[in-house]
Amino acid sequence: MSLQTNSKIVKWIDYRLPIFTMMQHSALDYPTPKNLNYWWNFGSLAGIVLVIQIITGIVLAMHYTPHVSMAFDSIQHIMRDVNYGWLIRYIHMNGASMFFAIVYIHIFRGFYFGSYKYPRELLWWIGIIILLVMMATAFMGYVLPWGQMSFWGATVITNLFSAIPEVGNAIVTWLRGGFAVDNPTLNRFYSLHYLLPFIIVALVMAHLMALHQHGSNNPLGIDRKGPQDSIPFHPYYTVKDMFGLMVFLLIFAVLIFYFPNMLGDPANFIQANPLQTPEDIVPEWYFLPFYAILRSVPNILFIPAKLAGVICMFGSIFLLFLLPWLDTSPVRSARFRPIYRQFFWIFVIACIGLEYVGSQKPEGLPLVIGRICTAYYFLHFLVIVPLVGWFETPRPLPQSISEPVLRGGAVPAGAVREKP
Repeated sequence: MSLQTNSKIVKWIDYRLPIFTMMQHSALDYPTPKNLNYWWNFGSLAGIVLVIQIITGIVLAMHYTPHVSMAFDSIQHIMRDVNYGWLIRYIHMNGASMFFAIVYIHIFRGFYFGSYKYPRELLWWIGIIILLVMMATAFMGYVLPWGQMSFWGATVITNLFSAIPEVGNAIVTWLRGGFAVDNPTLNRFYSLHYLLPFIIVALVMAHLMALHQHGSNNPLGIDRKGPQDSIPFHPYYTVKDMFGLMVFLLIFAVLIFYFPNMLGDPANFIQANPLQTPEDIVPEWYFLPFYAILRSVPNILFIPAKLAGVICMFGSIFLLFLLPWLDTSPVRSARFRPIYRQFFWIFVIACIGLEYVGSQKPEGLPLVIGRICTAYYFLHFLVIVPLVGWFETPRPLPQSISEPVLRGGAVPAGAVREKP
């Protein structure tokens, strides 16, 4: 398949603005490692869900009123009076959850196969920045329905910055646009929630540019040796991505049509009331691990628990920027790192534990589990990953991507280690 046709219009445009040549190179002829598996589907899935979120968000914005006296009622108007408004809102609401699920899987795949290592450090950094902007966008979007959990979630999260010495209260006032979460807060959150997805699009473009500079990583974690290790992206991986998309859309449709409110909080179906605090203030599921870290950290020396929790919560994300240098192993893929692979699965269990703890009250057994999982989270990055890289003896790497592919995945005898 080729975008280069005999059409005079296409040639006329491409001569002056080579968009068709660029698309041909980037989307069709792009050389891709021949051994990519379905874990590599999640990058394209994330891009598709981002487009879905932007389109549905623009439609919802046409009917939403960002005012504290009308925001909750405008959501009901969308659900009841706008043609297919209920469907658009459910797609947008559950699309946020699916977006985070896909991105989290994408990140954990990067952990396992070492996609953050040389020469893809900047690619990894841009991906983490995308995650941060996603978090900001999702948090501000959660405030817009102006239910009980929206209001009190905004109150609690903005109040975290008051823990910063000297300037904390001023930052909180600046974020809220006043001394409490009120109409100025709702207006600025609405504006930023509309703007930030387009910032994400720009970051995704930069992410793709960095990806195409050195090509995709692969399950073996070794570099391509030549044309024999590559195949064109189309049709081999477009077909694979389409299959993954169909599976995703099936799961997404079941969620939307049968369990649309499963991932939401019932308290958010009650209009915001500043005079009535909910018994439990719980964020969306994709924030729960970080919320668990925030609440699990006790007083550390002279640092009060609130400030220590805020530092650890933000530090848990900042560590991801340092990961390319914390990992001292010359081997990328965990397939060839037997010790690291075991610690990786312990890390996954710790993250699942934090997800559970974030949904519980910070007392009793959940608090103990939260502190253990939080301690392991930081221990994993700051101690285990560097030490394993120094002392682990990896399995031999294959000579090239082609050999294990042609031999059914077996590592050829006499293969030697290769530094990335």
